[in-house]
Amino acid sequence: MEIQQYQTIKITHSPRGRRLSQPILVQLPTIQSKGEQALYSYIINAFSCKMSALIEFTLLNDSVTKVAEHLQRHATASTATLYQYVYGIHKFCSWLGKTPDQLMAECKDLDGVPKTKVLVAHAQLIDDFVGECQAEKLAPGTISNHVKGVKCLYQVNGLQLSLPYRLPRPVMFKDRAPTPEELSRLMEIAKLREKVIISLLALGGFRVGTLCQLQYRHVRKDLEQGIVPVHIHVEAAITKGKYGDYDTFIGAEAAEYLRLYLDQRRRGNPLEKITAETITDNSPLIRNIQSDKVTPLTPARIDGIIHSLYTKAGLVGETSQRRYELRAHSIRKYFHTQLAALGVNTDYIEYMMGHKVSTYNDVQMKGIEFLRGIYTASGLSIKPKTRTGKIDALKEIIRAWGINPEEILTREALTRTDSTYLNLEDRDSQVEALRSALRDLVRKELLDAAKGP
Repeated sequence: MEIQQYQTIKITHSPRGRRLSQPILVQLPTIQSKGEQALYSYIINAFSCKMSALIEFTLLNDSVTKVAEHLQRHATASTATLYQYVYGIHKFCSWLGKTPDQLMAECKDLDGVPKTKVLVAHAQLIDDFVGECQAEKLAPGTISNHVKGVKCLYQVNGLQLSLPYRLPRPVMFKDRAPTPEELSRLMEIAKLREKVIISLLALGGFRVGTLCQLQYRHVRKDLEQGIVPVHIHVEAAITKGKYGDYDTFIGAEAAEYLRLYLDQRRRGNPLEKITAETITDNSPLIRNIQSDKVTPLTPARIDGIIHSLYTKAGLVGETSQRRYELRAHSIRKYFHTQLAALGVNTDYIEYMMGHKVSTYNDVQMKGIEFLRGIYTASGLSIKPKTRTGKIDALKEIIRAWGINPEEILTREALTRTDSTYLNLEDRDSQVEALRSALRDLVRKELLDAAKGP
């Protein structure tokens, strides 16, 4: 039997470059290849910031190392997923009082053939484990993640273990979209980088994890050419799980904050001890200022920043629940609720949020400029928009369709013989006339497309 050689390494910094309050000493198998080096780095990055004991737990159990290897090579290579899965495996094994390798050995005979009866018994053990987690009053989503990790342990080790049921995942801690007034209050107390985060989430509809992965290349073209709203194409590689690539936009408010923020980074910020930075295509759109290296923010850090702002604004307080109704993710909901209230078609909203809807291909085939027009016409913003601003936006969209909006308004004015000056009621009437004309144009376009050549 080959004796495995180990080496001791000291971890002094987090994956983001932040010095740890206390160095971590871990035993690693001697690295034999670049592939092993990449795998060990993946494992260390997943656990060095929290529950560092899981590093050795993973590396000292070959069966768990295979889980990490599977996620790195054949899944998203997400450190968050690895943490969730291995934490679930660790909890399950601690409950049973056995190591993962011992569990896997129990399920195979001397020739490595799976034992059917033992697998059935282990499936029951997982069911009992679910009951134990429920008794601890863990959230259904947390329990589901624990079970996913345990099932993955069996599967990557050649053991097809199936449960005769699907675990329910009801939402126990619902969040809601902030109101425009609440979001404006956040913006009033936010610093520049925080304004960028809030406006991108609210006006771009990004998931927090996706926002962390955006780079300057995603906005460079439109931002440098002064095109508003700024188009952002989100590749499938940086979206969550099964979702595909999609397109969204950020309005003038977010674009202006982002432009000022990037200029500040180029100049440097002595107050925050940040040196001048050369912005390249691969620069993170939002930088982690707690690291000397240029690294992106983590989802957890964004959650913390937004929660702190909610607290300062008096929007969240003490609660007996484990989660608040206003979170970072809630600002993404603002994008959906506001666009829906502004009359944007649900399929367009879902597409711009990165949801895979049945009309996904149809919406994508409309093209960027069509979607840009829809976004502009909505007038989505954080600051209150005037009626005049909406009229100007609608005029620009209708002109893009080759129609003179002034002719539409002239026809509308002729039907209102009692109007002698432009008051609020007249503006409402103009907005409705332009929206009606735009709806007719879109409807005609869809009918023409349905008829075909």
